[in-house]
Amino acid sequence: MSAFGRKNGPGGMNKGARPSFGVAKPMRGGGGAAPEADKAADAGGEQFPPVPAEGTPVASPGADKNADALDRLQQRSDAVHEKQEVGGFEASVHKIKEQVLPRLLERVDPEAAATLSKEELSEEFRPIIMEVLAELKVTLNRREQFALEKVLIDELLGFGPLEELLGDPDVSDIMVNGPDQTYIEKGGKLVVAPIKFRDEAHLFQIAQRIVNQVGRRVDQTTPLADARLKDGSRVNVIVPPLSLRGTAISIRKFSEKPITLDNLKGWGSMDEKMCTALKIAGACRMNVVISGGTGSGKTTMLNALSKMIDPGERVLTIEDAAELRLQQPHWLPLETRPPNLEGQGAITIGDLVKNALRMRPDRIILGEIRGAECFDLLAAMNTGHDGSMCTLHANSPRECLGRMENMILMGDIKIPKEAISRQIAESVDLIVQVKRLRDGSRRTTNVTEVIGMEGDVIVTQELFTFEYLDEGDDGKIIGEHRSSGLRPYTLEKARQFGFDQAYLEACL
Repeated sequence: MSAFGRKNGPGGMNKGARPSFGVAKPMRGGGGAAPEADKAADAGGEQFPPVPAEGTPVASPGADKNADALDRLQQRSDAVHEKQEVGGFEASVHKIKEQVLPRLLERVDPEAAATLSKEELSEEFRPIIMEVLAELKVTLNRREQFALEKVLIDELLGFGPLEELLGDPDVSDIMVNGPDQTYIEKGGKLVVAPIKFRDEAHLFQIAQRIVNQVGRRVDQTTPLADARLKDGSRVNVIVPPLSLRGTAISIRKFSEKPITLDNLKGWGSMDEKMCTALKIAGACRMNVVISGGTGSGKTTMLNALSKMIDPGERVLTIEDAAELRLQQPHWLPLETRPPNLEGQGAITIGDLVKNALRMRPDRIILGEIRGAECFDLLAAMNTGHDGSMCTLHANSPRECLGRMENMILMGDIKIPKEAISRQIAESVDLIVQVKRLRDGSRRTTNVTEVIGMEGDVIVTQELFTFEYLDEGDDGKIIGEHRSSGLRPYTLEKARQFGFDQAYLEACL
């Protein structure tokens, strides 16, 4: 018997088992032929691979991959980017519109036109447009007539060329870089949009129309503005002299259909276990901070989590520009107000948080925290408003905690950093990290629990992580969500709502 409890020799081994430490295959030289038994034992390959002849280049395993990467770098270095022009059918309709619009405005009362709907206005415009086309001696087919009608009505009542992009459900972002260049995001990738504005004055007029709808203004004295569209889409406008290419408009569109955690799971943002854990976190009134970069899906995640709020709870949302679309019946949105021309009358997020505490809320949800209002949110979380949520910009859960400390220190609050860290550790239950990967997909990469303090350091533990595995031939990133197998510290909160067993099974 050996020290490992097995008999030595061939009889004491299972067939195909690994040989003992003292057993080795006989070495073979380069001369004689190997016995058949040795060939069978070495079916997986030669014991010693042949030595290449002198001067023969040896290919390393990553040589091909490295050469491919260098080729791609060289192609990008040598690329010449030409300006893309809008052409074809859109360009021809645009030219005709420029001729028709001035004559059309001479025949139409703008105040009367503003009282009509788009359908009614279209019926009224049709004979007038035909009359103007006859004067200009322009002949159009039926398709061109409909396109011209739509373009003219969008120009008078809507947002001009942007209307076509706003009506496209596949477009998630619109970025206007001056009158001659517009990009859109489709399927996570940026492409040039087939639209063009008449000139800078035309684009500036549309920007003013957008911000005036929500009582904001944009001009040379206030060249920055945040606004929203009627469907909740978020808009940012920046005009000259700050923008050197002309007026720039950035629109983040939101889906008309409410997005749920099950939708995110179906799109690959999370797996079944993570989805279950986040549903329980939303239903059990855990204090959640959603962290991520710009365009990573923080607001989408917050909207999806809000679906799990009990319909009987009173929810207040506080934002700079109202963009959250909660799916609960008892929901009151609040919005900040910028200062007037004299610099007076500004209402900040901190002011609204303090006022919200007097409005008997069950939950307070902040669209995004950027400064000292973080302390007011932590105070709300600690004063009986469990289940409060917010979003902030950070690249990891640990960085998220550091940013919360820094934002509080940016204010006028004179308390030591250790007290701030303890306040954060006692208030926040979960940090949900979302990221937009380089293939355009948005993934929930971390679900991290805040446990408490150890000395002057906030202690956390990972419940779920996303692990990168490979990249497919189509450029899509392949990875998987993994549970850490740790017993969740927030299990007691789940037990109060009867979800402790389901929560434990999801996390293990």
